[in-house]
Amino acid sequence: MTTTTAQGADAGAPLTEQAFRSLRHDVLAGTFVPGGKLKLDELQRHYGYSSSPLREALSRLAQEGLVRADERRGFRVAALSLDDLNDITHMRLMLDVEALRGSIAAGDDAWEAAIVAAFHRLEKVESRLSDGPQVLDEEWSELHRAFHLSLLDACPSERQRRFSASLFDQAERYRRFTARHRQVSRRKSAEHRRLMDAVLRRDADTACALLAEHIRSTQRNAEVAMRANARAVN
Repeated sequence: MTTTTAQGADAGAPLTEQAFRSLRHDVLAGTFVPGGKLKLDELQRHYGYSSSPLREALSRLAQEGLVRADERRGFRVAALSLDDLNDITHMRLMLDVEALRGSIAAGDDAWEAAIVAAFHRLEKVESRLSDGPQVLDEEWSELHRAFHLSLLDACPSERQRRFSASLFDQAERYRRFTARHRQVSRRKSAEHRRLMDAVLRRDADTACALLAEHIRSTQRNAEVAMRANARAVN
């Protein structure tokens, strides 16, 4: 089981920030079982941090919805559920689509160039990958996130951009769950190119429709994977 340890975190950052980044990475990557208890003594032994930065990190993750806090039972990784998936999707359709529309209206040439560069980096990495699940490749996942957030970077609302980034990360756990249980590999490069092209044409209606469908496809694929996994377990 690969994790981000204290030694692998940014040594220049405060310990609290290092602990937060390490834990956040591993929660998103599915290192910890969804719904599983996060025991402080085990986390201390594993990451090498004291209890104080770990508690702060867990509290921040709880604020993001990636961890659940209970005064009597401590912290647990947020469970994966259809209700949670539907809620994340609902909020992404509300926030992300309008953020993209605002970004297209306000974006300048530098914003366009950043989108093209983000797509190019993502496509280059994708071309080197095998037919296995792309989302399980750490470099691809980081560049995939960077591409999607670059589309929204010109949105005038800083809160909207921040909430959209948080929702993207919450959806990441479902993408990875889907990838682990998918029978057929899914290449997203064509979807991303169509989305980018519509954005660069400043065709807001088409771009927003493509992004909405992209978000809904994540939901549909995760639902199929979760239902199939539930049948297999039962």
